[in-house]
Amino acid sequence: MELPIDHFRLLGVGPSTDAQSVLHSLQQRLTRPPDEGFSQDTLEAREQLLRASADLLSDEQRRASYEAALTALNASSDPVMPALDVPSPREVAGLLLLLEAGQAIDCFELASRSLQPPQAPALGSSREADLTLLAGLAGLAGAEEYHHQRRYEAAAQTLQQALQLLQRMGQRPELRERLQRNLERLTPYRVLDLLSRDRASGAERREGLALLEQMVERRGGLEGERDPDLNNEEFQAFFQQIRSFLTIQEQVDLFSRWGDSGSKAANFHASIALTASGFAQRKPERIVAARDRLVASDRPAIEPLLANLHLLLGDVDRARSSFEAGADEALRQWAAGQSSDPLAQLCAYCRDWLNRDVLTGYRDLDGDADLEAYFSDRDVVNFVEREDRRRGRLQGAAPATPAAQPTRFSPATAGPDLGAPLASDFSGDFGSSFDRPFGSPFSTTSVSDPIVQQSRHLQPEEEEEEAEGWSLGSWQRPEWLRWPEGGDRGAVVKPWLLAGVGAIALAIGGAWLLKPRPGSPPPPGPVTKLSVVPPTQPPSSGTAAPTPSAPAGKVADQPPSAPAPGTPAPSPSRPTALTMASPSAPQLQQVLEAWLNAKASVLAGQPTPAGLDQIARPEAIARLETERREDAGRGQKQALNIQVKDVQIRSSTPARIVIAAELAYSDSRNDISGTVLERTAPTTLHNLYIFGRDGQTWRLAATRPDG
Repeated sequence: MELPIDHFRLLGVGPSTDAQSVLHSLQQRLTRPPDEGFSQDTLEAREQLLRASADLLSDEQRRASYEAALTALNASSDPVMPALDVPSPREVAGLLLLLEAGQAIDCFELASRSLQPPQAPALGSSREADLTLLAGLAGLAGAEEYHHQRRYEAAAQTLQQALQLLQRMGQRPELRERLQRNLERLTPYRVLDLLSRDRASGAERREGLALLEQMVERRGGLEGERDPDLNNEEFQAFFQQIRSFLTIQEQVDLFSRWGDSGSKAANFHASIALTASGFAQRKPERIVAARDRLVASDRPAIEPLLANLHLLLGDVDRARSSFEAGADEALRQWAAGQSSDPLAQLCAYCRDWLNRDVLTGYRDLDGDADLEAYFSDRDVVNFVEREDRRRGRLQGAAPATPAAQPTRFSPATAGPDLGAPLASDFSGDFGSSFDRPFGSPFSTTSVSDPIVQQSRHLQPEEEEEEAEGWSLGSWQRPEWLRWPEGGDRGAVVKPWLLAGVGAIALAIGGAWLLKPRPGSPPPPGPVTKLSVVPPTQPPSSGTAAPTPSAPAGKVADQPPSAPAPGTPAPSPSRPTALTMASPSAPQLQQVLEAWLNAKASVLAGQPTPAGLDQIARPEAIARLETERREDAGRGQKQALNIQVKDVQIRSSTPARIVIAAELAYSDSRNDISGTVLERTAPTTLHNLYIFGRDGQTWRLAATRPDG
């Protein structure tokens, strides 16, 4: 056998070592033989080889001749290297010296070859045992050498080959265990090596993903602690490092599978990956899945993150509620520093969250949180419209009666001339949003607001968009709600988007509403870094601006001005039902004024007036009372001032009347002490109001802006 080594390296001395030092090195090597359990024959052959090298290097004449041969070999243009010819009885000893000289990889290859037929030694012989031991030790040392070179997959292959060889030989169980443990310890490095390769290396990347799943399974899941070689802190650092080598879809698949197995941490990170995928690829369905995963993660203080997901789904009301429920003082102050408008604050927080925590850490994504482009996408628009219709049918459905076609609000009392359900024209919000300026701090405009719900309550078959001239296609978004010019962003938006997506468009239309003010820090809040242990303290998230409320009215003879802080609203008189078959515009105005007056009283802290159900349907009263309870929970009141300046009848049937009203409006929000928290300057509104006839009584059914 030829060993790829020269006499100097075999003995462990340098070319400049003198004869005396050569003999000293020989003595040290002989007195310190390896103690791994080699046979006496191998140790004796080792000693003979060492003495032979020492004899040559200590003989001046023979050494000079050998050095000349080495010099000539090195000067040769052929790629050759020095080698020693070892007789067959001393081959195992020569391989042992090769291992001691630090050439473990060469030793492993030669030892493995010697154990294969036809060179395989006799079964049960000391030669077989020594070669097997040598192959195992060389495999360990060779893998360590590859590890230092950061060739992790080569190290793993060496360990696997050595392990298979020892298993085939059926020897050295303790050495096999060492090989297996080293192979397991190498797994994180192998995963990093395989996943960091080019995406065209499909087989290698698939192997890396399989190893990652095995690694997580071995530790007992993301939250497990069964891996003695990688504690939680080290595992989190490792996972953060490899995330940037994973694509969005790979992360979605991995975290979703682990989440389905019961991992709450995986559900949280699946939510983040699904959000990134849904936003970047304009697939709101994935954001719905992200919302479900986030809830399933059962993490504390997730409400601000839920608010971001609701916002991306166009559900502004739920976004505001979630933000308010979970935001702490730090986040509330940060949001207030971005804009004074609550919806713009939500947009700013969502945009920062997307840029900072969601759209980062993927191999195949380098995106920007462009909310304007997202809400302009056709798929997003279609999704929001579809969800609005679905929710509207669920909210407005009522049992049919033999007497009449069912309506969404009062099927039992709907007259035969009602035509299409009133809710297909407007929602059951009954003016709670559109009695005040669109986009004002108190506005409750959202996908649950009237202008959106007119789409929600369309007939399931959608045979007709609107009844009696109320065509969805006839609506155009005002200029002040249009996207900035360019491409399709200046196109007309369907009316059902005016409340939800339209409100978001208004908030994000000006870049200053979304971009952090110069020098402002990022918002405090839950971070998306892998955390396999639930935090002991809820992550900082923030509080929201006050929940927007619906304005009511106070009839005044003079142009309105903001009421003085703390001024109690007058108690309205008991509303009078309107029962004549064909009421006039002044009579309808009286009912509208009574409703607005009652709303102003309730939102100012007064009890709900008796008999209010004589002029408004139950849904409106319930919403008004809910809004007042929310204000009371925050220790706040609203002071509203609305003057009905003009009313005109737009259309009239025996079961439905539509009026157009011009309103002079102002409001303020005050705390218990009367301090003004927010104020809306005097402005003029133009709204449309639907009155439906329930039996013999006309009651307010719905409202929307006129324009």
